[in-house]
Amino acid sequence: MRRSTAAAVGTLTGAALIIGVRLSVTPPEAPVVAAPVGNLAEGTPAPKPSSKKPAASGSKEKAPAKQKEAAKPKSGLKDGVFKGDAAANPYGKIQVTIKVEGGEITDAAATFPTANDSATINPPAIAALKESTLQAQNADVSAVSGATYTSESYVKSLQAALDAAKA
Repeated sequence: MRRSTAAAVGTLTGAALIIGVRLSVTPPEAPVVAAPVGNLAEGTPAPKPSSKKPAASGSKEKAPAKQKEAAKPKSGLKDGVFKGDAAANPYGKIQVTIKVEGGEITDAAATFPTANDSATINPPAIAALKESTLQAQNADVSAVSGATYTSESYVKSLQAALDAAKA
């Protein structure tokens, strides 16, 4: 009877120690890779995805569009390349860099983790968030379904970059 009690206590103690050690080990930092975009600092932006239909040849829509663009009020952003603070989430850190020309955001790039599930979730989510940023011209972008942490971190870092770009 005493041996079985001692064996049970020893087994439970060993199991508790193993579980305690596994819980105290922190996972390694997720690797971060820059998105495949143009070099913002050198002025070579990535090609912009466009949701607009191409204009028919001989169309006279170009001149009114330029007039509307010139009539837009300034956003209060100074020209240049601005980096936001790296925003952490449970899967890694995301850092947004924006390029501002003529008071408008002309390009956006982000570094993001690519380990495990992040490799399949982050690239399309970051592309959608970039498109939303270029359309909204501010940090009021919609979250991407299935990439909530990525969306939240992107918006935090984007807001920091916009704050740095304020004139």
